[in-house]
Amino acid sequence: MIKEAMLYEKLDDGKVQCKLCAHRCRISPGKRGFCAVRENREGTLYTLNYNVVSSEALDPIEKKPLYHFYPGSMVYSLGTIGCNFRCKHCQNWTISQISIDEAHAIEMSPEDAVKRAVASGARSIAWTYNEPTIWFEYTYDCARLAKEESLATVYVTNGYMTPDALKMIAPYLDAYRVDIKAFTEEFYRDIASAKLAPVLESAKLARELGMHVEVVNLVIPTLNASEEEIRKMSKWIYDNLGADTPVHFTRFHPYYKLQDISSTPVSTLEMAYSVAKEEGLDYVYIGNVPGNGHEHTFCPKCGEMVIKRGMFGVESLEMADNCTCPRCGAPIKVVCDDQDISTEDLAEFSY
Repeated sequence: MIKEAMLYEKLDDGKVQCKLCAHRCRISPGKRGFCAVRENREGTLYTLNYNVVSSEALDPIEKKPLYHFYPGSMVYSLGTIGCNFRCKHCQNWTISQISIDEAHAIEMSPEDAVKRAVASGARSIAWTYNEPTIWFEYTYDCARLAKEESLATVYVTNGYMTPDALKMIAPYLDAYRVDIKAFTEEFYRDIASAKLAPVLESAKLARELGMHVEVVNLVIPTLNASEEEIRKMSKWIYDNLGADTPVHFTRFHPYYKLQDISSTPVSTLEMAYSVAKEEGLDYVYIGNVPGNGHEHTFCPKCGEMVIKRGMFGVESLEMADNCTCPRCGAPIKVVCDDQDISTEDLAEFSY
């Protein structure tokens, strides 16, 4: 379905300027923006993927990964076509880097999406698999409907939204799981065809707007894996997002256009974990390494294990009332329902 876009300005000579993401594309008549799903037709900007769904799944929330957002629950996940990045290591390049004109997808209205989410028994709905920002009109309409059904809402994002876009959807968006892909402009330019600064700006703004924020950093040998870079990023997160921001260092495997780089050594991930903890971050995790001891949540005050995880699921959740440590009573920065979740309730969510 084609629909007039939100967040754009009409310019002279029939051109338009998109104000949705940090590329802020100036688009001539008959042309598309960098994302390739927003087209100028005779001076009006249209979104070409409004209700186009390429991917649908019911996932454990830990798979996003979101470790501190309704842990042990399920999330109904949707993806579309296209992206505003050109990441050379993209795992989902078959939907993010192809043209909308050659995509294999279905149409699903926002009403149907929310109905399917509710029927699935999910606690939340997420827009993921490719960049949800370029699906803004659809996700905005879905999120408004989702809140009416008491569904929590999630963006799994590269963080390249403009402040205007983020502020517009903020009343309806609960969680902002953002990739900080590296901490240098060179990486963003050479690997993703983007810039770092807008990502940091949006992550900080999401926190200020009251969203739950978790950060993922895919550690790629030779590109963003130095101790100095990880320390700088960890300091920035501590200073701008807070010590209680969950940070996930995940393992890279050769993929797409970066198949000449080896998988990340576990020792490099362990180094990243140690550096982040040295810089004062309370909740640091290692991902894509099944069975690693750094996938569990520990009380930052006394060290008690409060959430035990395994293979994208929660095996046990030992928090007391109001998400506090059962040993020392310290608050654990977790978004959860008022009622306790028992180990029996979690069993069906463990993959």
